[in-house]
Amino acid sequence: MSRVLTILTACVTIVVTIFGVAAAAYAVGGLVEEHGFAGASRLTNILFLILVFVMIIATLLTMAERKWSAYIQDRVGPNRARINLPGLKNRALGGLPHILTDVLKMLTKEDLIPGTANRFLFNLGPILAFAPVFALFAVVPAGPTVNVFGHQVDMVVATPDFGMLYVLAIASLAVYGTALAGWASNNKFALLGGVRATSQMISYEVALGLSLVGLFLAFSSVQLPTIVGELGSAVASGTGQAQYLWRTDGAFDLGLPAWGILLQPLGFLGFFAASFAETKRAPFDLPEGESEIIGYFVEYSGMKFGLFMISEFVEVVVLAGVTTALFLGGHHLPFGGEWLASQPLMQEQGWLYGAILGTVFWLKVVFLIWVQLLIRWTFPRFRYDQIQSLGWKILLPMGLVNVFVSGALVLWDPSLRALAIVGMLEIAFIMVLTMTTKEPAEGGAHGGAHGAHGHDDHGHGLPAGAHAAHGLPAHGAAPASTH
Repeated sequence: MSRVLTILTACVTIVVTIFGVAAAAYAVGGLVEEHGFAGASRLTNILFLILVFVMIIATLLTMAERKWSAYIQDRVGPNRARINLPGLKNRALGGLPHILTDVLKMLTKEDLIPGTANRFLFNLGPILAFAPVFALFAVVPAGPTVNVFGHQVDMVVATPDFGMLYVLAIASLAVYGTALAGWASNNKFALLGGVRATSQMISYEVALGLSLVGLFLAFSSVQLPTIVGELGSAVASGTGQAQYLWRTDGAFDLGLPAWGILLQPLGFLGFFAASFAETKRAPFDLPEGESEIIGYFVEYSGMKFGLFMISEFVEVVVLAGVTTALFLGGHHLPFGGEWLASQPLMQEQGWLYGAILGTVFWLKVVFLIWVQLLIRWTFPRFRYDQIQSLGWKILLPMGLVNVFVSGALVLWDPSLRALAIVGMLEIAFIMVLTMTTKEPAEGGAHGGAHGAHGHDDHGHGLPAGAHAAHGLPAHGAAPASTH
């Protein structure tokens, strides 16, 4: 019962904190627009979206992943670090002191550079791995456009015409950081890790871009704000993912929204899997699999190693944010969005309306982060040939088929209803395929029965249970270790 109360308290704290920061972001944006210049809120969005939301969530993930993995594996999580102050000395504080100890360790640990390494490229590697990840979130809209203090405030840093092409281009720059880290170390094991990481990232970039073509065809745009869309009214339908494919009449809008996951379920699976592989995290962590290879940043220590580590957690947050904007409706509610926007309080207090929908966006992001952690600590590491086969033999053909089918359906029915029907059928098929279990072969069952009563090497004819009863290993089993 205490664990349930702790989880509920943590959830309420997360929601309240996100709402407060989102409200502060809109309020500060309105103030700088009023006392500064037009577009000044875009500069404050850099502070709130990238340095506050993305960076703080990524930092907290270093502790949250330890706690979640401990919960899954039924073991004690991070609780050893303590703060030696009155009243706090014997309290674990939810494992938060571990974040402070990690930061202090990386900042104070000696920075070692191999004597035979290329110093310039060795130092450039962590920068190229860290900086592009932060730049990706610049085009992700994290909230609606509202009027605050009589000025328009957009909760996005930039809205270039090329939109998602910017995301794909900047994401590809991380390959250079990985390759340079392995090559500049002048270490054969690091070089092997860098080559493996580079091959994996390039392989999945093809499927990553192809999985989004169907979504671009459906909404006729590559701009994220256009794909997310804007709310309409009972008379005029919304745009992008804010529109309804089918809806009921009445003051409270209820219907089926044109979210990307409903229109493009195969695109969602391809994009999520390819993006997950791009982050190089389990079960796609072959570049640093300890059982097979050492890793491309084995020679890095101190804060340089910290940059590689935190960039992976930032990638988790950015992946969740981009996926939310593309496939989960962005900051829009699944229903009732038009009713909420029409309320007099929301029209008078734009910051409140923006904070509510901004909270909706970040809660979707937190949910997708949780899904990524769940996948990481559920599935074992794939073999390298399995990862390459998944990218080239499954995701790539699936993306090609999805493009042709989506293009034909959009031409046939521009209202996207036919595309949604096919998408829901695909979701139903995937659910049936996932929940179907393979029955054991009848011959295998008989073979197991005969094996249980088989003879041992000396022909004593003892059943399997008898071996255990006499303290002997079963037929074909190795003796137990005495250590």
